Amino acid sequence: MSAVTTHVLDVSVGKPGMGIPVVLERKTHTSGWQAIADGITNADGRVNDFLSTREAFLPGHYRLIFETGPYFLLSNIECFFPQVTISFVVKDPMQHYHVPLLLSPFGYTTYRGS
Repeated sequence: MSAVTTHVLDVSVGKPGMGIPVVLERKTHTSGWQAIADGITNADGRVNDFLSTREAFLPGHYRLIFETGPYFLLSNIECFFPQVTISFVVKDPMQHYHVPLLLSPFGYTTYRGS
């Protein structure tokens, strides 16, 4: 399993947020934010394979960018947040970082999961 994973739940319908593109970025001192991985949420609303076990995972600042606008557009639902960005800090790269997103058309929340 990847060192970083996510899970999107659409609380407005009580179902996983399937088909949402997600980009994982890392902030560097020289080039700013750099995309290091991407994925699309599966039928269960999850992306579990951002980083392979062979890829270097370093301490630093990371962010996940969720393209939520197209997800709602497919259901003909107006949304206020067409993109959700969640920034977080990795201090110990040996740990697993699960970043869930609870989503609705007009709000969202997140937390560090397990």
